Amino acid sequence: MSVQKKARTQPPGLYVGTDKHRWWKEAVVYQIYPASFLDTNGDGWGDVPGITKKLDYLKDLGVDVIWVSPIYKSPQADMGYDIADYEDIDSSYGTLADVDNLIKEIKKRDMKLVMDLVVNHTSEQHGWFLDSRSSKSSPKRDWYIWQPPKYDADGNRQPPNNWAQILGEANSAWTWDEETGEYYLSLFTPEQPDLNWENEDVRNAVHDVLRFWLDRGVSGFRMDVINLISKVQGFPDADVTVPGHKYQPGDKYFANGPRLHEWLKEINRKVLSKYDTITVGEMPFVRDEDEIMRVVGAEAEELNMIFAFDLVDIDNVPGDFKYTLHPWDARDLKRIISSTLSRLQRLMLERDGWNSLFVENHDQPRSVSRYTNDSDEWREIGAKLLCLMQTTLAGTLYVYQGEEIGMRNVPPSWGQEEYKDIESINFFKKYAEMYPNDSEKQEFARKIMQRKARDNARTPVQWDSSPHAGFTSSEAKPWMRVNDDYKEINVAAQMTGPNASASVHNFWKRALESRKSNKDVYVYGDFELVNPDSESNGAEVMAYRRWSKDRAILVILNFSERELHWDLVDGMKVDEWVAGNYEEDLHSKDRSGTVTLKPWEGLIGELE
Repeated sequence: MSVQKKARTQPPGLYVGTDKHRWWKEAVVYQIYPASFLDTNGDGWGDVPGITKKLDYLKDLGVDVIWVSPIYKSPQADMGYDIADYEDIDSSYGTLADVDNLIKEIKKRDMKLVMDLVVNHTSEQHGWFLDSRSSKSSPKRDWYIWQPPKYDADGNRQPPNNWAQILGEANSAWTWDEETGEYYLSLFTPEQPDLNWENEDVRNAVHDVLRFWLDRGVSGFRMDVINLISKVQGFPDADVTVPGHKYQPGDKYFANGPRLHEWLKEINRKVLSKYDTITVGEMPFVRDEDEIMRVVGAEAEELNMIFAFDLVDIDNVPGDFKYTLHPWDARDLKRIISSTLSRLQRLMLERDGWNSLFVENHDQPRSVSRYTNDSDEWREIGAKLLCLMQTTLAGTLYVYQGEEIGMRNVPPSWGQEEYKDIESINFFKKYAEMYPNDSEKQEFARKIMQRKARDNARTPVQWDSSPHAGFTSSEAKPWMRVNDDYKEINVAAQMTGPNASASVHNFWKRALESRKSNKDVYVYGDFELVNPDSESNGAEVMAYRRWSKDRAILVILNFSERELHWDLVDGMKVDEWVAGNYEEDLHSKDRSGTVTLKPWEGLIGELE
């Protein structure tokens, strides 16, 4: 991808892009899932020294900020999102000294570290919870959410309400404690009891955790499901939106609750405002613009940005549980991408908020498998198309490990035993119990998991073609199986192999360089969809203009496996096609009238 040159004439329309520059708006953030990144001690489990070892690789790629998923002390019921001690490191990852060294080495390279902050819940092994469940009279009893049971007409004990567990939809969100005779709320798994944020002592303890890491040199936090910390008191039953299920999605009563903004402002006022930080909140179940702006608006004094889930919910059945297969095609993808991205881009420009850009993380399947075509024929082209889209939109850009080489989902041939995630295990268990003798249903469950399971993002990073893809020693057994395609898809081949110059990795590196050198357009510039509702002019094509005070860029993306013809509308003329994922063909492209787009083709052009 070439660095853009200056446009020769004024761009269309009035430039209203923000001039409020901030380092965290321009940053490229790279997410590391540490268990799967790099193992340096041969135990088959990634570790903190493995992250340190690859800092030069990340710096060379163009990364500014490293976000590390949880490495705190944990029983690993949910891969570290069940924290037993916020101020210690799990021995499987290393030591506090290893983290201190990582921070030192990151700062040497003028980079920053973001930690995952998981404070909606803890591990059931956390000292706070062990104290809380020890007795109803414990001083920490009210640090968690306890409720007495209900009883049905036959006298059978029932949970306090009908909320479904998020990571096990067939189960109640409440867990029975035999010793004290009450239920505790555990929205994700029984091993992850929810903290009671109504208790000021809990909030103060969380503030202390933030200070501990900020004083140690961390530059910010990704706040896990932070919009779930405030629940509607009284815990009413959820509406029945999934007939036939005993337990129902309860997010109406625990997402963006009545005191959320009060508590986020409190965190900012008491802690975050004292430091120069980057903060991003994971906020599932949120669509309302006003609600988003209450968190990320320039005057909100809560968080810098959030993760919105519109795009990654494309294949979910509305109102149903996550693991459903909602059919969609290229036109649906264009519609969702166009409406979502347009809404969020305008939110930043017109209402002075900010947003994040991502199509992958540790909870989502691989983007090249989800949004394009991950076959050997189209994988590289599709990965570059997604890269081109992300690096030309406004918002803080998040890249997930392996995305920069176009890693894909696990093979369809893998059996249930290869899936290690607690959510996948619970899903297979649910289907086995519901359809014990139905092989077709069992196969359908495996099909859903191959497409959507979190395991898809958690296979080890493919560093080279050696055994286990260079993730661990040849004698070790990786905690999770390496994807079968590692000999063809790996970092070494894409950086030094015979086709390195045309690799997905090299495309990402050049795209990030271009984004940084053209931040006036790509980060702070204005945004306008081009002909978004046309059915006749390339219904599968998404196109948009980005412009600053003195230059304009046109981006065209063909989200289909067909060759298409797209008309340059409103008299638009391209001065030069400067980048695309079929790079050898740029100079032969028409610059006015009708442009021929190959399957999955993306183009960037300087407008006259």
